[in-house]
Amino acid sequence: MKHFLDINTTDPADLRSMLDEAHRIKKARAGKPKGTPDAEAALADHVVALIFEKPSTRTRVSFDVGVRQMGGETLVLSGSEMQLGHGESIPDTARVLSRYVDLIMIRTFEESALQELADFASVPVINGLTNRSHPCQIMADILTFEEHRGAISGKKIVWLGDGNNVCASFIQAAGQLGFDLTFTGPERLDPEAEFVEEARGKGSKIEIERDPVKAVDGADLVVTDTWVSMHDALSTRERRHNMLRPYQVNDELMEAAGKDALFMHCLPAHRGEEVTDKVMDGPQSVVFDEAENRLHAQKAVMRWCLGQ
Repeated sequence: MKHFLDINTTDPADLRSMLDEAHRIKKARAGKPKGTPDAEAALADHVVALIFEKPSTRTRVSFDVGVRQMGGETLVLSGSEMQLGHGESIPDTARVLSRYVDLIMIRTFEESALQELADFASVPVINGLTNRSHPCQIMADILTFEEHRGAISGKKIVWLGDGNNVCASFIQAAGQLGFDLTFTGPERLDPEAEFVEEARGKGSKIEIERDPVKAVDGADLVVTDTWVSMHDALSTRERRHNMLRPYQVNDELMEAAGKDALFMHCLPAHRGEEVTDKVMDGPQSVVFDEAENRLHAQKAVMRWCLGQ
């Protein structure tokens, strides 16, 4: 059983295989209408359950389109429709779904729900996002970086703002794929020490630098994310804005990083908050390549899960 639950629990050789496959998949589709099926039809006769306890745009659309392009069918389910873990236990839900579908992707809140679903499912489970990690996003980010700058090994990535779930997966990827990462943000929003120490133990240089200008010096990639979650209360939003304002990605910061540094944001972006319009739409930004690459990276992940 090949689950894709986290970057740090997936063998580095398998991560590299998926990234190489994603490059190949994208190249093979160049110039084709979006509805054109892939030549391989890798998911022909397969049904994939897409479970969303959290709202989504990119995850929902990219997985749905990806399955269709590979010849499969999707079953899109919301948390309210399923009452996952409330109306029925997660183990029972996992057992039942496994009788109906060939693959499960879940976007949920607690990591424990993801893990329990994987423990009891008899089909592969993919982590579409939890409060703690977002591995599919990072696969797309690395795919994007390598399209523009070559192998990510040995490169310097700088994360600005909140050491959130996306940051956590980036740190995990640093340890697995041999690049370095500097976090710059308020101390109370530091990434989890467990992830930092694990990546350091694998030989990656993981640094915390409070001064954003110093942090981006020599960066190959500058990355940020929204300052607030869709679930944060208004008072929390105001506090976080005050804390994070010094870490906005703007022209001055990108100039300090250097003209060869790329800029990424997993989207949706709150323009004028964590990043300015000029950076988002500027020559160093690859955010829309990054968004497209969710499709290609996740197709490679699904193929890997199914032994293809």
